[in-house]
Amino acid sequence: MTAILLKGIYHACFGLSYLVALLLELGRVARPAAAWRAGALAFGVAGLAAHTFYILVHKPDPATPSGSLLVLAWVLALFYFIGSFNHAKQAWAVFVLPVVLLLVAMSYALFTSDNPSLDLGVPAWASGERFWGAVHGTLILFAAVGVSVAFVASTMYLVQSRRLRNKVNPGRGVPLLSLERLEGMNRHAVMWAFPFLTVGLLVGTLLLRHDHSLGDNWLSPKVLTTAALWVVFLVLTYLRYGSSVPPRQLAWLSIGAFLLMLAALGTAHPFAAGGGS
Repeated sequence: MTAILLKGIYHACFGLSYLVALLLELGRVARPAAAWRAGALAFGVAGLAAHTFYILVHKPDPATPSGSLLVLAWVLALFYFIGSFNHAKQAWAVFVLPVVLLLVAMSYALFTSDNPSLDLGVPAWASGERFWGAVHGTLILFAAVGVSVAFVASTMYLVQSRRLRNKVNPGRGVPLLSLERLEGMNRHAVMWAFPFLTVGLLVGTLLLRHDHSLGDNWLSPKVLTTAALWVVFLVLTYLRYGSSVPPRQLAWLSIGAFLLMLAALGTAHPFAAGGGS
């Protein structure tokens, strides 16, 4: 219970910082002013710093649902921070920060007191037999970042496409990138994620315990959802290069892949701490 309480305090610290940054960014969209942007960046940096401190000190296990979601949220928070400078004129944070907040909330909801806390030594998943589990988790994390970027780009694409169809004045509403740049961002994210997901899935297959039952191994929710995600990405890759499917449909499929990824990350792993090799 104490571990869960401490976890909630830390999550609330950087989660509320991200939330305030998002609200300030929304204020900047409604009434553009330099003060909105400065305040949003200040709270965003504070959230990222607290988030980084928590990961460095507590070393959340990426093989657990809570740990994998928290590390992915950190990578996307860094992605938001860098994008805030590279795309300063666009409402970048309005689309990225909600994803970060969702991942932080899911991480807290899936946390259990069995997870390791304040351990300044080498984390268990990075040593001995668990090393290849960490390699597998890292590859899946890279793939998850690509899926998340594709989701953000697809969401922005659909919003921008709808605005253009309705002939909305470009000077009004949320400033976004062009459809061409968003479609290219989505395409590159899928191209980047698919190899990591493929190799990560192969490594994970080799790590499955042969002394476990079929239901605990190959038919576990983690394995099934990850395999389904790979199939979706295979279809996405084929549709992008072997078929003339409209970008709008590909954007919806990318959003579906992101939701499937959340289901995969939110399920227990066959070789997570306490549940496998």
